[in-house]
Amino acid sequence: MAPLADLYHLTMAYGHWRAGRHRLPAAAELFFRRGPFRGAFALGAGLAEGLRCLRAFRFSAADVAYLRSVLPGTMEDAFFDYLATLDASEVPFLQVKGPLLVVQLLETMLLCLVNYASLVATNAARFRLLAGPDVKLMEMGLRRAQGPDGALSASKYSYIGGFDFTSNILAGKLYGIPVRGTIAHSFIVSFTSLEEVKPRELLPLAGGEPVDLPALAESWLGQVCEVLQTSPEKANRGELAAFVSYAISFPRDFQGLLDTYCVRRSGLPNFCAVALALHQLGYRAIGVRLDSGDLAHQAKETRRVLRACGAHFQVPWFETIPIAVSNDISEQSLEEFSREGSEIDVVGVGTNLVTCPLQPSLGCVYKLVEVNGSPCLKVTEDEEKMTIPGTKMIYRLYDPAGHPFMDLMALEEEPSPSAGQELEIRVLGQLGETSKVVPTTVEPLHRTYFRDGQVCEPLPSLPEVRNHAQVSLSLLSPAHRRLHEPQPYPSRSTRAVRTQPSAYLSSDCPEFLGEKE
Repeated sequence: MAPLADLYHLTMAYGHWRAGRHRLPAAAELFFRRGPFRGAFALGAGLAEGLRCLRAFRFSAADVAYLRSVLPGTMEDAFFDYLATLDASEVPFLQVKGPLLVVQLLETMLLCLVNYASLVATNAARFRLLAGPDVKLMEMGLRRAQGPDGALSASKYSYIGGFDFTSNILAGKLYGIPVRGTIAHSFIVSFTSLEEVKPRELLPLAGGEPVDLPALAESWLGQVCEVLQTSPEKANRGELAAFVSYAISFPRDFQGLLDTYCVRRSGLPNFCAVALALHQLGYRAIGVRLDSGDLAHQAKETRRVLRACGAHFQVPWFETIPIAVSNDISEQSLEEFSREGSEIDVVGVGTNLVTCPLQPSLGCVYKLVEVNGSPCLKVTEDEEKMTIPGTKMIYRLYDPAGHPFMDLMALEEEPSPSAGQELEIRVLGQLGETSKVVPTTVEPLHRTYFRDGQVCEPLPSLPEVRNHAQVSLSLLSPAHRRLHEPQPYPSRSTRAVRTQPSAYLSSDCPEFLGEKE
């Protein structure tokens, strides 16, 4: 992964090496300037992948040979020999400290690993908040993702953000994410009649003689249609055959896709007939899925039919069969389901989860803040892009109700704030005014995970990360957690942060000096 960098990082690395500056101690910080999706929160993700890359950070002989072929021919051979010896043994993460040359080489790799991971985890968290705690969420964006790498990342980080399952088998294998799936329209339309069902027989769960399931299901179809007051002739026999064939293959996991033809006249009667036939043999159907039309309305109609059949045929579990929906589900879809009081138990989300169409990039940046003990900063006419000099610590401040109400930035050498202490703070970018806060609890957010070339603290498992993310979201106040027009979550600094001088600030910048004094 060492060559996962932009070309200018290598040319700058040569400049540092040529000037003898390559081993100067340096620090950089990775951050974003605005919360994604116009929200007040973001889930940080990608730490584990970043640590793996740092641990394996090496330029192989093949890497060095390739770099020789693309970099200017005037570069000295000794520089390439130096690259071959390079590693990240002196670099912690995500506030990155180490030799200047290495700190700068890591920029693109870390941004690549953190940007999308954090974006899709935050997007998934928004879907979870809209769905509520009881609805199951399934990520099913493999076919719409930006390539296989993007698909695997989407599966992993949407799970952290609060999704329960993925349809991606490889993601399940690699990351241990629970894998789920239903049935596709292509399976159903491939059947035209019950004569195509082979094998036809199914053994009862309790044992005994095998039963001709197509015949049994067809006998139940007439009874179901009588209850639903619809004609059995309107139920598509190819769909019935598909359901029967699937039920014979998966009697303990039978589920039906209801909208291939007509939900009311065909999908529901056929599903109920097969499910009742399975019930007669001792099995239980596990669910239905709707994939088109007015999903909230159809879910209500489906629940009504399931309840009617359960009551009429005295099958109590029938009315609780889970109803899943899919079909270009978005945040707006979930809001509509909530307003209409839906009967939906499972929601499958693909395109609008993995591609993050509301905001395709998080916009994380990676900026040098200190070199050889002297703070440094970027000065620009765009005030938002000015960096804050000096190596810093971040503390999360909590109110008496247990909600975080502010993140406080302090210089690394400042004493740590403590609970109950009155703290003088200032708004970032506004140096004149200060205010005071008294936190009930103070949580330091920086922890060292990588030192001397090794991961120095056990990394949590993916389920543990997921649980931590969900607990953290639950601690946010409702004003910060809401998705539309949330109250901005404040980041503030101590007085020392904004008065920190920079040895790299040129004296010929009067506008900046005058503004900041």
